[in-house]
Amino acid sequence: MIAEASPRARELTERMTVFMRDHVLPAEPKYDAYRAAAGPEDHSVPPVVEELKLRAQELGLWNLFLPSESGLTQLEYAPIAELSGWSSDLAPEAINCQAPDTGNMELLHLLGTPEQAREWLEPLLAGRIRSAFAMTEPDVASSDATNIGTRIERDRDHYVITGRKWWITGAADPRCAVLILMGKTDPSAPVHRQQTMVIVPMDTPGVTVERDLSIFGRHDQHGHVELRLDGVRVPVTNVLGEEGGGFAAAQARLGPGRIHHCMRALGAAERALAMLTDRAHRRVAFGAPLAAQGMLQEQVAESRLQIEQARLLCHQACQVIDTAGNKAARHLVSMAKVAVPRAATAVIDRAIQVHGGAGLCDSTPLAAMYGWHRAMRLFDGPDEVHLQSLAKAELARTPVLPV
Repeated sequence: MIAEASPRARELTERMTVFMRDHVLPAEPKYDAYRAAAGPEDHSVPPVVEELKLRAQELGLWNLFLPSESGLTQLEYAPIAELSGWSSDLAPEAINCQAPDTGNMELLHLLGTPEQAREWLEPLLAGRIRSAFAMTEPDVASSDATNIGTRIERDRDHYVITGRKWWITGAADPRCAVLILMGKTDPSAPVHRQQTMVIVPMDTPGVTVERDLSIFGRHDQHGHVELRLDGVRVPVTNVLGEEGGGFAAAQARLGPGRIHHCMRALGAAERALAMLTDRAHRRVAFGAPLAAQGMLQEQVAESRLQIEQARLLCHQACQVIDTAGNKAARHLVSMAKVAVPRAATAVIDRAIQVHGGAGLCDSTPLAAMYGWHRAMRLFDGPDEVHLQSLAKAELARTPVLPV
């Protein structure tokens, strides 16, 4: 049984609804116009972003993803995050609940020293800087984190880092001040104790942004970059957690991050379905509105069915996180991470089809929405990794037969 939200959580959700309707969605044309004028590979920040951040803080819609800051459970935060998914370029950052900063803030909150918290966590929570998480590499199958090849070698009171990283989301943003980087400190250690996370300021000598990567031809404002690290030196006090604890820290970071992505994806699916039904009522083909055609009606019904199924799974995972912790919820989170992007891309694809040519270009947000949520089936663990984990758990389970 899904727990009921508190009165405060319901009030915040209502406040978020108004914020989205009255401020965020009307700001999208201004955001898009700035980006179009600046060019697709420009990463400067549209001024409307900071305007929305100020408004969100005034409304108390700030850092709601982190229970220690907001007092909300994951289940109570879920509908707020879902609403933010209606405008993924603007809304998550407007309320300071954007990836990858949320995961990095969680890591710094869980593992950071008081000094690390003062230097990095506090400005992140205040929205003054942004951050990136450097894990994926171009030369290995990064779906298996034990493959990571970037070396972190001890030189007295410093670490020296050498390697290449890519798909480092956020690192092209001019406000990105810090990387949390995962690399190997001891290749001879047991396989899950070889990796360590370290904090690397972006302005450290030897950190080079090689290029920004597009998603299906679209460049995001914050960027997804390829990085080169040539003899990058940071103090050993920049270790996050403990040496050899990087793999465990990555799992702790990715659990909440995965379910937060799923929450936002539900919002994108809801927006796509709303656009689909609106188009179906307004467009006439072969003498009747599209909404009157049985084939279209079936697509609408299938979309609603998929969204509701995905939402229930996402909310069940949230409730288990709240009551029993991330580890207990790991298989539910894996299920959601597979099911929710599948549902979202299916609904968005139907909306594209109903919009015809308008669904393929920037006349609507559908093409960008589809590209991002198709990519979601790869980041934070590809579908195949989650399915393999689920299969192993199911095969090891002792069936409970009816008496």
